[in-house]
Amino acid sequence: MATNVWILAVARIVPALALPVFWGTASETAAQLAGPTRAGRAVSTVYLGISAAMLFGIPLGTIAGDTLGWRGAFWALAILSALVAALLQVYMPKMAAGQRVGLMQQARILRDPAFVANVLLSVTVFTAMFAGYTYLAELLETVAGVPAAQVGWWLMGFGAVGLLGNWLGGQWVDRRPLATTAVFCALLAVGMLATVLLATTHVGLAVALGVWGIANTALYPVCQIRVMKAAPQAQALAGTLNVSAANGGIALGAVLGGATITGWGTQSVAVMGAAVAVLAAVAAAIIGRWLHGRQARHPG
Repeated sequence: MATNVWILAVARIVPALALPVFWGTASETAAQLAGPTRAGRAVSTVYLGISAAMLFGIPLGTIAGDTLGWRGAFWALAILSALVAALLQVYMPKMAAGQRVGLMQQARILRDPAFVANVLLSVTVFTAMFAGYTYLAELLETVAGVPAAQVGWWLMGFGAVGLLGNWLGGQWVDRRPLATTAVFCALLAVGMLATVLLATTHVGLAVALGVWGIANTALYPVCQIRVMKAAPQAQALAGTLNVSAANGGIALGAVLGGATITGWGTQSVAVMGAAVAVLAAVAAAIIGRWLHGRQARHPG
């Protein structure tokens, strides 16, 4: 329907505004349905959609675009979205209404240093993730020497192994969210560095990308449930703010990665991403110790 770039821009901005609300509400609903002890697993199931989209979305979108044209592909997506909305309306279980909490009361979480620290940690984590992932295709071509025609298959493998990371993140995050964040950030750094160091052998490259992909995908649900647990009285707002923070980190990571490539070459982008991931792991450990000490001083 877009006849000029401005209509197209508005068509992109409106869904972008709705995205944090959608993910925040979906995460809170899943957590409430599953209960506090299984919230992480429930949210990871929701975020499985991201992993599946990374794996299947691009090739299916390409096929749809080639078959229907780009406008036809967008029409197909719009129809599918409307169908999903109708199915949710029909089959979503009714939930008991809890005590209504006003927006201003929920916004008090912004005055909680622990919550703010968790949100800033998410910014750092996503900066690390996307400093490298944004330029992964270029890294595969220029550093690993993967032919351009095969890059898509490597990226699909990266997304496929990420399904395991999504599951692992959901299994572990309920018990120790900050420790789980630190572990996967450290694993992310190892995977990024190993990708550069082992780029000349296909087996080594596959193993390194597997580690990177597992950690990268695990951190989506891990960050979401960690921030939501930091504000149990306003989980929908917390989840929404975390998605916004993640988008900020994605933008920062892309800028940082681009500047790194300009200054030091493509190979260095994985090193930069790993450095930020280590910073995030250290920050998660520090926040965890601080919160433990605060809880000891003020139990309950």
